[in-house]
Amino acid sequence: MADRDPEIAGKLGEDRSEGISWAELMAQDSRTPPAILTDESYTYRGSEAIPAERYTSEAFAKLERERMWPYVWQFVAREEDLPDPGDFIVYENAGRSYLVSRQDDGSIRAMHNVCLHRGRKLRTEEGAADKFVCPFHGFAWKKDGSFDSMPCQWDFPHLAEKDLDLPAAEVGRWSGYVFIREESGGPSLEEFLAPLPEHFKRWRHEECASVMRVAKEVPANWKVVMEAFMEAWHTIVTHPQLLPFTGDSNAAYWTWGDNVNVNLVPFGVMSPHIAEGQGEQWIVDEFIKYNGRSGDNYEGEAHTNPMAIKVPEGMTARAALGAAMRAAYTESTGYDHADATDAELLDGLVYNVFPNFAPWGGYMPNIVYNWLPGKTPDTCIMEVRILARIPKGQPIPRGAPLKMLRLDQKWTEAPELGILGDVFEQDMDNLPYVQDGLHASKNGKVNLGNYQEIRIRQFQDTMMKYINGDLGGDLGGAPKA
Repeated sequence: MADRDPEIAGKLGEDRSEGISWAELMAQDSRTPPAILTDESYTYRGSEAIPAERYTSEAFAKLERERMWPYVWQFVAREEDLPDPGDFIVYENAGRSYLVSRQDDGSIRAMHNVCLHRGRKLRTEEGAADKFVCPFHGFAWKKDGSFDSMPCQWDFPHLAEKDLDLPAAEVGRWSGYVFIREESGGPSLEEFLAPLPEHFKRWRHEECASVMRVAKEVPANWKVVMEAFMEAWHTIVTHPQLLPFTGDSNAAYWTWGDNVNVNLVPFGVMSPHIAEGQGEQWIVDEFIKYNGRSGDNYEGEAHTNPMAIKVPEGMTARAALGAAMRAAYTESTGYDHADATDAELLDGLVYNVFPNFAPWGGYMPNIVYNWLPGKTPDTCIMEVRILARIPKGQPIPRGAPLKMLRLDQKWTEAPELGILGDVFEQDMDNLPYVQDGLHASKNGKVNLGNYQEIRIRQFQDTMMKYINGDLGGDLGGAPKA
């Protein structure tokens, strides 16, 4: 076995796919790439199998709810989702419900969405309100969570008003994103996200707005679904239409600390799994047909797509696409993109922040994923939003409303997703059967690759630090899981 051979064991994690590497692509870029795209950060984390019960067991899901979720920063909204005083959203996850509300001074507060009288949820949908009045008996709270009033107060002499404020959650804000943490203490949001804020300075997500939001219930564990989006090499079989323009196995996989990782997926190059291509123009033609972030999905008909170009003789598809998008983004946004690399204009720079937040970097319309556990370990909610850069000098508009798809609906029933809906449906063809297979597994193990699935390994390692009490609350020597 490889793990028992000292010569092989010392090199685990060093193997890479044949074909051009990410580092070689960066060396060929038409602009000088920043260090965030060239400084590799990979650490081998072992080759042990992951127990299947982490995806199927209600007992394990209970440990997540008790030992992990209360202590991590959770992405709940974008600033444009609640732009005006009184705007609020309802965020629900892992057995908790929160009201996240914009205050008169522009700050944002979060409080538990439960009446302190008989326990009714105060709100079930987002909206705008200066008071949260319980629809059951009329107990009321101001939008900052402080107690306001109640009917028949004479009958509650045992309740002191100072004790009736709604329990609060911590709020953190970064680059247009809003986070909450149930239990106070621990790392600040900036510390938790590091090095993400440094990387995203170039891409200025605070200048973007949510132009599309779609969520769907999925019949698989939230980690099963999330991990399907943490590596690119499933493209070989699951998304074969993407291979002409996707360097799936040429992608880079880097991790930092406990919380942050990235998958750098090159576009505008052929997959190494294609033996013979049909030239540089073919790469472009396939790219504009099947790339889910193309301008035609969000900005009009395909004939206006700035990616629909003819590749000049002697130029690569990647360089030609980069030049076209550099000019198009400069014109459409009013921001100078002269120094933007081909990678930042084309590629899937797919970051993940523990446990469930995944913003794409770069300058294209940016995808943001997040995943929430369902009512059982066998279901979850996956949300997809698209950010677009707002032209220079224009105000940030209110974010697009959420479209929620039921379990029995398909992603393609949200036509605003464009070709992304078809790509997600290809993923859905796998995920319910992954969940079924994990329940049926004879050996109860999940085996991971050393390099292409290192992000999954990092996520699992960090999760177990919370479950085992090495991170999070004081669990008094929690048993090892």
